[in-house]
Amino acid sequence: MTLDEELLQEAEDDRLTVEYIQNYLPQELKERFTEEELYYFLDVLVDYYTTSGILDATPDKDGYIDIDIEAIAEHLSRQAKRDKMGDFTPEELRWVVEGEMEYGESLDE
Repeated sequence: MTLDEELLQEAEDDRLTVEYIQNYLPQELKERFTEEELYYFLDVLVDYYTTSGILDATPDKDGYIDIDIEAIAEHLSRQAKRDKMGDFTPEELRWVVEGEMEYGESLDE
């Protein structure tokens, strides 16, 4: 696969992830997040996963890694404030984190 093909594939995966998250959000939060903001949070999530060491964690006997969704949501909230993307609560961002995880699990089915 060429670099251009890889980049196109990554962009398509991001688009599908954002679309999934938009559908995953409860009705009262659907208008809270713009598409641009969801792409931003997806980028912050990917950065968190790669820098936090979570991807290097040893899975349990069932093959699962313990992920602290609240800690990730709090990180997203702090980062959004630092980047002047807006004031989002960890409770709101928990839905984004869970939606991204659900999308990933749906690919494994």
